[in-house]
Amino acid sequence: MDLAWNGFRKKRIESALFEHFDPERLEAVKMFHESVPGYDETPLVHLDNLAENIGVGNIYVKDESARFGLNAFKGLGGIHAVAEYFRNHEGMEFDGYDGLLSALENRTPVTFATATDGNHGKGLAWAASLLDQQAKVFMPEGSEASRLEAIRELGAEAEIMNMNYDDTVEGVAALAEENGWVLVQDTAWPGYEEVPLSIMKGYTTIIKEVQSQLGKNVFHGITHVFLQAGVGSFAGAMAAALFNLTGGEGPTIVVVEPDQADCFHRSIQNPSGDPLRVTGALDTMMAGLACGEPSIQGWEILKASADAFISCGDETSARGMRLLGRPEGDDQSIVSGESGAAPFGAFHRLMMEAEYREERQQLGLNGTSNVLFISTEGDTDARNYARIMNG
Repeated sequence: MDLAWNGFRKKRIESALFEHFDPERLEAVKMFHESVPGYDETPLVHLDNLAENIGVGNIYVKDESARFGLNAFKGLGGIHAVAEYFRNHEGMEFDGYDGLLSALENRTPVTFATATDGNHGKGLAWAASLLDQQAKVFMPEGSEASRLEAIRELGAEAEIMNMNYDDTVEGVAALAEENGWVLVQDTAWPGYEEVPLSIMKGYTTIIKEVQSQLGKNVFHGITHVFLQAGVGSFAGAMAAALFNLTGGEGPTIVVVEPDQADCFHRSIQNPSGDPLRVTGALDTMMAGLACGEPSIQGWEILKASADAFISCGDETSARGMRLLGRPEGDDQSIVSGESGAAPFGAFHRLMMEAEYREERQQLGLNGTSNVLFISTEGDTDARNYARIMNG
């Protein structure tokens, strides 16, 4: 496990992207989600015993496995992006989910397309099915068959491609343009920024819920947040929301990635400050984080706001899965998948292993620290989850 410090971090507000995550907009996003069938706040779990045993003040884990019955958080971004497409490109005016569904009556369905490692495609397929639209989902080589079937069960056409994630994204973008599909991708590149930003805004309901669940005073007392990054849209959205909801103060932010797809960890060490792409097979069990190229929006926000970037192997994620799934004392058990548990495993290693003493001191992790994690998925690969837990 390797930690790289952010030498570019200055004034976070210098990035104009933070303006898209102001409190009023975050509240509007949450209100929309509250109108969607199946919406409910996901649990915020307080791990008292573990916090005491490893020497921090409080540990909070937001469990997204319960989100909309999808076993992951991605539906938040999918349904919000689809709704914003109809508002911004079809000229529809509506109030909430029911208003959108009424506005779509007697209209020819739109085909939405995406590339995915699993959770994002499932979220888009679910959103399309809720609104009687069509979805085409393409997955990179090595994708777990159970994730493919979960997408198909929601009514989407889905297939696994013979290429890695980043190449699949490029291929689907070309197919969408050729066939007149609407591309709903959770990564941004020059010329393709509106939809990814809508997806990022959708994710922020997670932070608004945490604020409500903790209460304003306790929420402002969060000192550290560990965030997993694939393309960086999720981590960037969380960082921007936290910054704005704490009046520009913000907690210490640590970004965690798999060492076979650690594009942010490598990019933050690039003297030019430009993002770098990781190529190759991107071979990691953390499928949701197996992305080799940073989203330009996620990179801009995290370059401005994150304090450190950790690159870790699959064994670190496995440690997090076991710790959350088999907690100490009477702490509540959390079923957290490979991508969901990676930050927790990295945090535990920082706190417990002697070789990271200097790093945890620099990060200010101590008995007064209040640390937040977001477990972004449950056992989306049930077979691998069972293997890890029984290993």
